[in-house]
Amino acid sequence: MSVRQTRDTDSVLPIPIFERAMTTTTFVHRLFLLVLLTVAPVALAQPIIPSAPQLAAKSYVLMDAASGKVLVENAGDERLPPASLTKLMTAYIATLEIQKGKIAESDMVTVSEKAWRTGGSRMFIQVNTQVSVDDLLHGIIIQSGNDASVAMAEYIAGSEEAFADLMNAAAQRLGMTNTNFVNSTGLPHPEHYSSASDMAKLARAIIYEDPAHYGIYAQKEFLWNNIKQPNRNLLLWRDKTVDGLKTGHTEEAGFCLVASAVRDGMRLISVVFGTDSEQARAAETQKLLTYGFRFFETRTFYQQGVELAKSRVWKGQQDQVSAGLAKDLTLTVPRGQLDKLQAGMTLNPELTAPIQQGDVIGKVEVSLNDQVLQSTDLIALHAVEEGGLFRRFWDSIRLFFFNIFN
Repeated sequence: MSVRQTRDTDSVLPIPIFERAMTTTTFVHRLFLLVLLTVAPVALAQPIIPSAPQLAAKSYVLMDAASGKVLVENAGDERLPPASLTKLMTAYIATLEIQKGKIAESDMVTVSEKAWRTGGSRMFIQVNTQVSVDDLLHGIIIQSGNDASVAMAEYIAGSEEAFADLMNAAAQRLGMTNTNFVNSTGLPHPEHYSSASDMAKLARAIIYEDPAHYGIYAQKEFLWNNIKQPNRNLLLWRDKTVDGLKTGHTEEAGFCLVASAVRDGMRLISVVFGTDSEQARAAETQKLLTYGFRFFETRTFYQQGVELAKSRVWKGQQDQVSAGLAKDLTLTVPRGQLDKLQAGMTLNPELTAPIQQGDVIGKVEVSLNDQVLQSTDLIALHAVEEGGLFRRFWDSIRLFFFNIFN
């Protein structure tokens, strides 16, 4: 039995990785890969994780942003009116269009009468004037302008109705299964709904897919047309670790808030629907964030594209292929449990060329107390072309006897 040390990436504690081959035979080959990481102190006592706080809200979710793990959930999939949380999707689509080069921040948008007449919270843009995409984006995110949202929607898709189709397509791509949009503003409509879980998914996409524009969500005020309006997210003033995202309110929806905060490198996303007041949505959100940061921790153990092992290849120009991950392996666990994690690696012993880069060739399972927390595919980090005639013939013979004796 050999021992290999894998490359240390971003871990903070030792995780032994047990490697075994996938095979239909009785032989199981085990190779212990000890990942040498910074040793964390062994806890003297079993950590106590209290029950999650019960909030005065219709629905709420707390998610770790890096791992996507939901730490607290209450009626997270219930379909509810999202009010101006809708504008998270409006802004998200706008920033993606900027990324793709389809629109530019400097583009000037002519304000239609429909946009100008849209009621509710406003940026106070004027009909037939021109406003830059960048200013509209600030007006949507910071001032929650319904007029700005409609103007942006019309500029991108031609009409608000067509823009709603883009919103729903993006929601489907993000796995927002309890969401349907009919407008860009969040103004009440019986077929316009979302859920706390879906809004957490959307917030996560906003944070990681377009970090260049995420800073807008932390801005406390915006001046337009000589009118300075504050960001309605009270936590931006109360908690310096909070850097977004968006509030929402209608009589039907109540007071809603999607927020995110970073402490000691750990980012959490909280969503509350249907609280009773502006003060309540901030206070209830703070309870969620405090609970999550106090009792959980998140680490990235292995990064995408880093070689974790080599696997035997039959009938190829090379006899080995490097195995790694397609995306970072990040886990969120109760505090004090990180040093107890174990990762088991399973590799296919009958890999046969040709192998394409990205092909699944095994998996990694991370366990805590014999319970699998996460299973992630191992992929080929490079291609292996098919070998010559003699190599294929010789490996066929070797593989035949390998299967007999193993």
